[in-house]
Amino acid sequence: MTLGVEKRLLRPASLLGVLALFLSIASLTPAVQAQGVKELPPPPPPWKAKPTPTPKPPEEGPLDVVKVTSNLVMVPVSVTDTQGNAIQGLTKPDFRLIEEGKEQEITEIANPEQVPLSIALLFDVSSSVSQKGFFNSQQNAAATFLRLVMKPADKAAIFTITGDANLIQPLASAETSAAKMLTIPAATSAVPTAFYDTVIAAAKYLEANSPSNYRRVVVVLSDGDDNFSSMLRELSRADATAQLSGRETPAAVRASLLERHRRAVQQVQQAVQKADAIFYSVNPGGPSVKLNVIAMRAETGMEAIAETTGGTAFVPESDQDLERVFRQVAAELRGQYLLEYYGNSEAPAGQFRRIQVTVPSRADAKVRARQGYYPKAK
Repeated sequence: MTLGVEKRLLRPASLLGVLALFLSIASLTPAVQAQGVKELPPPPPPWKAKPTPTPKPPEEGPLDVVKVTSNLVMVPVSVTDTQGNAIQGLTKPDFRLIEEGKEQEITEIANPEQVPLSIALLFDVSSSVSQKGFFNSQQNAAATFLRLVMKPADKAAIFTITGDANLIQPLASAETSAAKMLTIPAATSAVPTAFYDTVIAAAKYLEANSPSNYRRVVVVLSDGDDNFSSMLRELSRADATAQLSGRETPAAVRASLLERHRRAVQQVQQAVQKADAIFYSVNPGGPSVKLNVIAMRAETGMEAIAETTGGTAFVPESDQDLERVFRQVAAELRGQYLLEYYGNSEAPAGQFRRIQVTVPSRADAKVRARQGYYPKAK
């Protein structure tokens, strides 16, 4: 009996002991688990696909590189019929453009209203001594021309033709340039005329100061006679010395002077062409220029410069006709076809490239365009 009682008394104690042991073990489980996790090896990195290596190109000699250079050339073109009326409405297929014997693809015909103008207006004051009234008529006609032809984006500079090339108004708006034109004083005594030097200076000024996307125009109001440009001045002294010393006859001196004028005209042509400019001349001498050998030689020189650059040489009938002539120049500048093409020439800068523009679709068409250009430095 006693043994049975003891067994019954010990059972609760045994249960309590087992419970205590269980709780002690449970309290140690997190540490043990942490120790177990800590001892596990780190997980492997995520799998990434290996990039496919770029194969090395086979070793070869240096490759031949073909370098193609191109320059955009703009060619202002005036097209008239046999009566001198402008022919409008022509398109790219109507034109044919040849450069150095090879036909070129005309990429576009630009709108002249969208291409601004840079104008150098050259005013000859050497004839003002005996014709003061005529001088004022020339001033007014030139000022009217600037206001008529120029748009807000256009700019004009003014040079006077005297013994030197005088820039009296840098590139400015129509109103500023026209107002300056009207302030030019008439000469009070005889002045020399450096016509060639002034045209060359004006062309170089436009080349240096006018944006390349502008149309450059040189407009001259002069009889074109030159007696004081640097080339003629230096050589004339030599001629005079030779004549005084008896080494040359007057006829030989005259022939030599004519040759120098011819060479001077060529230099002016080159300067205007290098500036990508068009040359227009308005000779106030009237029809009487044909009666004088010197005057005719001067007019012929201006006509040659105009022809090679795509412009025109005008000889008004009288001073009352000046404004009409200037209006004609303005209308021509605003009505030109502006042909654009890319010249793929490897010719070095400074080598003249001859071009020719025709309109095969119109047998009656008379075309005036620049006869060539000088590629710019690459």
